[in-house]
Amino acid sequence: MKRLAAGLTLGGAVAMSVLASDFGQPPQFRERDMERVRLGQLLFYDPILSGNQEVSCATCHHPRFGTGDGLSLSLGDGARGLGPDRASVADNLPEQRIPRNAPGLWNLGASEFTVFFHDGRLEIDPSQPDGIRTPLGSDMTSGFQSALSAQAMFPVLSPDEMAGHYSENDVSEAVRRGMLAQEGGAWDIIASRVAAVPEYAAAFEQIAPGNGVTFTEIANVVADFMAHEWRADNSPFDRAMRGGEPLDPLAEEGRVLFYGSAGCSGCHAGWLQTDHDFHAIAMPQIGPGKAARFESHARDDGRFRVTGDPADAFAFRTPSLRNVTLTAPYGHSGAYQSLEDVVRHHIDPVASLYAYRIEMALLPELPGATDDLILTSPDDMAAIAAANELEPMDLTDHDIAALLAFLEALEDPTERLGVPETVPSGLPVDQ
Repeated sequence: MKRLAAGLTLGGAVAMSVLASDFGQPPQFRERDMERVRLGQLLFYDPILSGNQEVSCATCHHPRFGTGDGLSLSLGDGARGLGPDRASVADNLPEQRIPRNAPGLWNLGASEFTVFFHDGRLEIDPSQPDGIRTPLGSDMTSGFQSALSAQAMFPVLSPDEMAGHYSENDVSEAVRRGMLAQEGGAWDIIASRVAAVPEYAAAFEQIAPGNGVTFTEIANVVADFMAHEWRADNSPFDRAMRGGEPLDPLAEEGRVLFYGSAGCSGCHAGWLQTDHDFHAIAMPQIGPGKAARFESHARDDGRFRVTGDPADAFAFRTPSLRNVTLTAPYGHSGAYQSLEDVVRHHIDPVASLYAYRIEMALLPELPGATDDLILTSPDDMAAIAAANELEPMDLTDHDIAALLAFLEALEDPTERLGVPETVPSGLPVDQ
């Protein structure tokens, strides 16, 4: 396979000066109504949206951990604590770790974000009745205002994430029976819970008089909050590209490498350093893998599970690199907890795949689990290696240091409303 094409060049030579115009139009964000944003903030941190009312959106997407959870693979329902301190509960053990790393939430309110999840299984699609293609297909409820609001509410249907298992609660029972978006299904049950809290009922009446509390409107205000809270477009890189203070010399050297000979911008393109596409780069597979309940493999086929196209095997969505210094661990399975390690992986992905050690990840303990092993099936490993799109390249330790300095220049750890002290349900808030 060939290394993906490098970015900005002039006549075959690396462009030494990059202008803001070279990146096209800067990210576009629409203003959000602050009443909706504040309501979404409360719901984002409120465990009321989960089956057992013990897990909130913030459990796996907390500002203390760069809007992730600091773990390679999360523990959702059946665990307590936050971040690396999260531990399973002995009398309600999770069935398995969440199969994919919890991604950061930075800049998801930008209009260019139209594809979500590591495999892109939810995305804007004008051919669909409501313009959004989701795993629910034709059963999808109408009323979601954006793909962001639609994706934000799928974790509540996952037993291992937020719903709970088997007959533990009315939400998990509905999920088990396949009652999801239908009338009386899991989403309706959650909406009824929220509506039963007087403060929430009054807040929804204020923003949408006469409409009551619907699950789609819950999702919409949560999306409004995420889009407002984690807009991060004022990093040193942004200011330099807008004509402000130049980057530090080492970061500038890294920027030239990034958009030049290192070829990083072949995938990590534009203002937000992503092409929103899918690429196979031989990322090590750890944990349970992404499989249907009837499947027993520990492999994650990536985009292939969505499209069915063999060319998409082991390809995953290119993440934006904004605040990448805050969002460890890295990769679809969180295989690398060190930013330097994942940068070095890109130099020779196949060699890194075969040299990978589980100690490079950060996994919470899960008694009895057998899913924290590296995928070592020779056939699967060979298939992952064969799908790799990147050729080996030579970078010195100094080059790596320069690239890391540039990635630090993409940092803007903005936080606007912060974590509420309490929520209307009265349930505990992860601080």
